[in-house]
Amino acid sequence: MSLIRLSGVTKTFAPPSKDAPPVTAVDDVDLTVEAGEVCGIIGYSGAGKSTVLRLVNALESPTSGAVEIDGRDITRLRERELRQLRGDIGMIFQQFNLFESRTVAGNVAYPLEIAGRSRADISARVSELLQFVGLADKARSYPEQLSGGQKQRVGIARALATEPRILLADEATSALDPDTTQEVLALLRRVNRELGVTILVITHEMDVIRSLADRVIVMENGRIIEAGEVFDVLSAPRHAATKRFVASIIEDVPAGEQLRTLRERHPGRIVTFTVRDGDVTQADVFGALAAHDVRFELIHGGINDIRGRVFGHLTLALTGDPEAVSRAIAAASAFAPLIEEDPRG
Repeated sequence: MSLIRLSGVTKTFAPPSKDAPPVTAVDDVDLTVEAGEVCGIIGYSGAGKSTVLRLVNALESPTSGAVEIDGRDITRLRERELRQLRGDIGMIFQQFNLFESRTVAGNVAYPLEIAGRSRADISARVSELLQFVGLADKARSYPEQLSGGQKQRVGIARALATEPRILLADEATSALDPDTTQEVLALLRRVNRELGVTILVITHEMDVIRSLADRVIVMENGRIIEAGEVFDVLSAPRHAATKRFVASIIEDVPAGEQLRTLRERHPGRIVTFTVRDGDVTQADVFGALAAHDVRFELIHGGINDIRGRVFGHLTLALTGDPEAVSRAIAAASAFAPLIEEDPRG
């Protein structure tokens, strides 16, 4: 059974003015998240991803459809039952949402205090969590004394305080620099791997999806337009919006002006082939080219590691006797299609 399930969920908000139509933020969405996985929802501003998160956390009620957590339709729960449910769901935020008047330890302790835990239990749990997130030496510090990455670590520790089964991450790395982002993503991977917490992360950064998620859901205008395993979606995106996201982290096959520029800079014939985990290796293609006494130079593209699997496009400039180059391309094409684009377009 899925831990999180949305079935035919639509969320419509009242119009911003009396002359405007209602706003449909989520439109007939079906979505499942399995226990123990990391699922990423990506989309541009206004795609509906934040509303989905608020529906899962029962901070919003759907206009229609069902939202289930561990098989229970939360749209039918009473307020007391919803409060209990939220204790099983942790939340981390883009802007950290820490209490500036509380120490690091005090911030982590807060949800435990609300839950009525004893002082001894709170002290032990806070110590355990600060050790886990690498902030044991910052227990008495205040948020203003911390870096952005440290603040987010406090936010993660606080979200884990009540031992939730689900962690919701709302643009959790958007306010961080690239190096700190990778540190926080590594911590979230530990949360999932070592603690078994199911994570639903929303973001507009495809690199976050590549680094953290097992599965990705792409949203646009309130609808899911593409979904699948991260490697499958990144290596073969179908929808135009997905392709734009993927292009932000993976070099595509050169075309148009980019291809014309490469032709001006590099003599010979320019070809591109794709490396996809389990399909072809660079050595196969390079070996076939070298066997025909053809020189080749890598001029564009690269190989990407996607959760331990490789994918990428490599563009080469081939020089040598024209007939030898043609034979080399034919031989290499037995391993992978070599695309030779029309420079006009």
